[in-house]
Amino acid sequence: MGMDLKSKRIAILSPVAWRTPPKEYGAWETVASNITEGLVSRGFKNVTLFATRDSITNAKLEACIEKGYEEDPSQNPKVSECLHISKIMERADEFDLIHSNYDFWPLTFSRLIKTPMLTTIHGFSEPDILRVYRSYKDTYYVSISDSDRDAELPYVATVYNGIDLSNITFSETGGDKLVHYGRIHPDKGTHLAIEVAKESGVDLIIAGIIQDQDYFDDKVGPYINDTSIKFIGPVNPKQRDELLKQACAVLHLNTIPERFGLVMAESMAAGVPVIAMDLGSCREVVADGQTGFLVKNVAQAVESVGKIGTIERKKCREHVEANFSIDCMVRGYEKVYEEIFKRESEK
Repeated sequence: MGMDLKSKRIAILSPVAWRTPPKEYGAWETVASNITEGLVSRGFKNVTLFATRDSITNAKLEACIEKGYEEDPSQNPKVSECLHISKIMERADEFDLIHSNYDFWPLTFSRLIKTPMLTTIHGFSEPDILRVYRSYKDTYYVSISDSDRDAELPYVATVYNGIDLSNITFSETGGDKLVHYGRIHPDKGTHLAIEVAKESGVDLIIAGIIQDQDYFDDKVGPYINDTSIKFIGPVNPKQRDELLKQACAVLHLNTIPERFGLVMAESMAAGVPVIAMDLGSCREVVADGQTGFLVKNVAQAVESVGKIGTIERKKCREHVEANFSIDCMVRGYEKVYEEIFKRESEK
């Protein structure tokens, strides 16, 4: 089925909060972009990306939203989402498969179209959305880690997110700073990273969008002094590359179970060991003692900072190349697509 698979008409549905790929933050848009570009580079001939009009892709781009609603305050997000999702649904019969990276909403249209739909579940943002997922078990689901699964859902497979290694420079030596980047939110444990930096006596650089302003003002802002603890705001891929060159370790002290953790994969790709809270997918992404350390609290994290020198940075990069590259991810999705088409042909 190899060559036949690559002639199938595949539509990738990306969110429209940000551009695909995003200029700075935008995890789901990043993954949707990597899937799209990965399919094209592996020889898929008919790939269409549904995203914002300012998106960048080697596939065919379809858009009805000029730019992401997070970047354009004049938009009502629900209006943009409605128009965007309905556009792909109205054209569903032009495709052999719709691959949705758009959470639960498109599922509610799935029985109104004949085209099979695959949903990559990027996480359950709140418990109530499970009502939708569980109501549409006659569709196809992929999880992004084995840990981030709902016991009631029939998954086709787990496919780990793949990252673009071409814009992450491997550094054999690394710097002398601790780094924490991503969204500034209690879930991501920015306040714990500050604690670890203070207790270990190692300088910390914090980067990312502020997603919870009250949390930032209360738990993060008061500790920023522009010397031992710096905050540099959101970073684009080029700035992230420069940031990781300064890092001896990245602190990923999530307070809730991690769904996948692009930050961990990106950091290790640069050769930077990761100190991660042992919750959710972290043990699937970080090889404990080889590419970083899994910890249960701040004290263990501080202890791990002292052991960072025992990690071979080259092993960090090799671990990502073997498990979390775009090519690895797309090969995983090729198997999923084949399975879907096989099941559809047997109906």
